[in-house]
Amino acid sequence: MGRNKKFIFVTGGVLSSLGKGLSAAAIGALLEARGLRLINVKMDPYINVDPGTMSPYQHGEVFVTEDGAETDLDLGHYERFTSVQASQKSNFTTGRVYKNVIERERRGDYLGKTVQVIPHITDEIKRLLWEAVEDVDIGIIEVGGTVGDIESLPFLEAIRQMRFDAGSANVLYLHLTLVPYIQAAGELKTKPTQHSVQKLREIGIQPAILLCRCDRELPEDIRKKIALFCNVDKENVIAAPDVANIYSLPLVFHEQALDERVLSLLGVWTGNARLEPWRRMMHQWENPSHHVRIGIVGKYIELSDTYKSLNEAIRHGGIPSRTKVELVYIDSENLMSGTANQLDNLDGILVPGGFGQRGIEGKIKAIQHAREKNIPFFGICLGMQLVVIEYARTVLGLKKANSREFDQASPHLVIDLMDEQHKVTEKGGTMRLGAFPCVLEKNSLAHKIYKTEEISERHRHRYEVSPKFFAQFEASGLHISGRSPGGHLAEMVEIRDHPFYIACQFHPEFKSGPLRPHPLFQSFISAALENKKRS
Repeated sequence: MGRNKKFIFVTGGVLSSLGKGLSAAAIGALLEARGLRLINVKMDPYINVDPGTMSPYQHGEVFVTEDGAETDLDLGHYERFTSVQASQKSNFTTGRVYKNVIERERRGDYLGKTVQVIPHITDEIKRLLWEAVEDVDIGIIEVGGTVGDIESLPFLEAIRQMRFDAGSANVLYLHLTLVPYIQAAGELKTKPTQHSVQKLREIGIQPAILLCRCDRELPEDIRKKIALFCNVDKENVIAAPDVANIYSLPLVFHEQALDERVLSLLGVWTGNARLEPWRRMMHQWENPSHHVRIGIVGKYIELSDTYKSLNEAIRHGGIPSRTKVELVYIDSENLMSGTANQLDNLDGILVPGGFGQRGIEGKIKAIQHAREKNIPFFGICLGMQLVVIEYARTVLGLKKANSREFDQASPHLVIDLMDEQHKVTEKGGTMRLGAFPCVLEKNSLAHKIYKTEEISERHRHRYEVSPKFFAQFEASGLHISGRSPGGHLAEMVEIRDHPFYIACQFHPEFKSGPLRPHPLFQSFISAALENKKRS
């Protein structure tokens, strides 16, 4: 195996949601700023083969890669913080590992042997890790779950073994833990960190760097105490403070020389970190000149992780114009029975993707409101399908127009299954997934936004606008401004006698980052700003 490959293994202790994914992404940003080729990988301990069939309430957003992998939302952080595109290699689960091993066992690859967690499961985990780092200098590997969880043990055993397989000089263990402030005592407590590191050491892993999640400064005496009891150099006890803006993390870590400590421990020499683009971006973000209110009409509004990439992409869209974007979450179920006054005082309205019938009529009401009141509107995936349904009902007079997903008996199925989807019997990994090309109509709003005639965007859906209705929509003013090569599939629609009204079948939020805001979101926020100035 390539013993010149370097590995950083990121584990977490005490409790979940401490920020392992963000920390791994920020480290990626720092190492990339120093010129290293890297990949971020997330190992998830659940038994689902991927998160594609999991409810957003269970797992949050499903992030889709260019090559069509349905992955953990942390991969969105990885892509937003670095220029590296994630792939099928960037995320794997316990379910996928066991599936691979069981398929080999059924083929007869292990004839005569008893298939066991060690070595067969751990060997498969290591094989997937070596495969992931094939074309890079360094792999930043996040272990999902919390140290002490029974589900994570095979992953932890595998990364313990990696120290011997890759060479101890090429492996760095970095542990994220909690240093809570106890109000009654008036002090920070190190015991959770001590216990967490002790648990890690029990299974043979000694972390070299500790990231200490805290809500205030980490005093020198606390760092010394942690270093002493956890057998870590004091310089390698790094504060991971609560931050108002997650994109300041690379700068926060750099100020504490985290990137220098990592590289020193791995024996890697690079030039200085080029962080000026981050500093420029943060200055623009933190010194806005304008403010807009964007309404997001959805059914998972109480769970921010459901729309993680979307929320970030909308905010990215305001950076170039120095516009602070306030996100106003509107429950589409409430819109169904109530009035549309929740949509008042918004500078723009967005209807995102989703699945299932719940809340659909409320979203349609919001779409009609934006169209008739000339409020800048942006629809994504299901949002575009509902644009088509609303237009068919209200403008074309097809009162019972619907999607096959919601009403198979509708006489006007303006949204229908793609031909190949009629043959699908399994739910997992069978949607239209990943990047597909789209040809834009010249002189359209879409063409003006992208400034090119052909684009590539990521998809995650089963249903499409039915080609039977293309001519009717075009003739009545709902223009299909983006189509698949050959013209069979509608990828974008727009209304031209409207300040800004556009929708897309794909998910542009997956390709947005703070250093490269997506043009659709940038244009949407600019239109919302113009709308605010007019009113």
